[in-house]
Amino acid sequence: MSYRNRTAALASVAALAGSAVLMAAPAARAEVVDVNYQCKTPIGDKSAVSPIDIKGVKSGGGYKVTMSWQKGVSSSPVELGKGAMSPSATIRLGGAESGTLTVTGPANQEAIPADTPIKINDLTGTWTPKKSGKVTFTPGVLTIKALGTTTTCTPSNNPGPALTLDVEGAGGGGGDPQSGSGSGADTGSELPQTGPLDSAVALGTLGGTVLLTGAAGALWLTRRHRPVRR
Repeated sequence: MSYRNRTAALASVAALAGSAVLMAAPAARAEVVDVNYQCKTPIGDKSAVSPIDIKGVKSGGGYKVTMSWQKGVSSSPVELGKGAMSPSATIRLGGAESGTLTVTGPANQEAIPADTPIKINDLTGTWTPKKSGKVTFTPGVLTIKALGTTTTCTPSNNPGPALTLDVEGAGGGGGDPQSGSGSGADTGSELPQTGPLDSAVALGTLGGTVLLTGAAGALWLTRRHRPVRR
């Protein structure tokens, strides 16, 4: 192989390696968090702990966000017939955005016996980012309506985020990115500029280093094989 072909091949490998590393940088992370609910019910206060999972899936210009409970919460002194219980919840947004997202779901599809923890079906909502950066999703207040009554369950243990998405807002404006946890999202146009370095920044830097190293090697080979003028 001539030195020119060898130089071109080396530069191509370096560029591909840098691109592959950048593409491998994680855009989001997920974590199941335990939520200690303190519930205000028509018959008094109750408490329950349930692991909560929040997922986000790209849908058009926004995301479909799903909140899932792994254990039942609260209970009713009487049986709740099919379709008698209607749940909803809020999710607190943090990082590049603020506010809350409301998620809702279907009523119970099976009767719930008396004095039995109420299993909450998956609740969903649609969210569209306005700013670019990392956005965290933390479980908020759960509301259960049944038989003309309302039960409100509020997290008392300050749970951490169950989802973080690295997003690009509709306006392309940057936010205040913060690290957290999450799942399933496209990479935003900017990497975090403040706070501790995360894996995306580290891998991006590595990709740039590989690319520069390849270019330097190509230049060295070119000079090494350049004929000496007499």
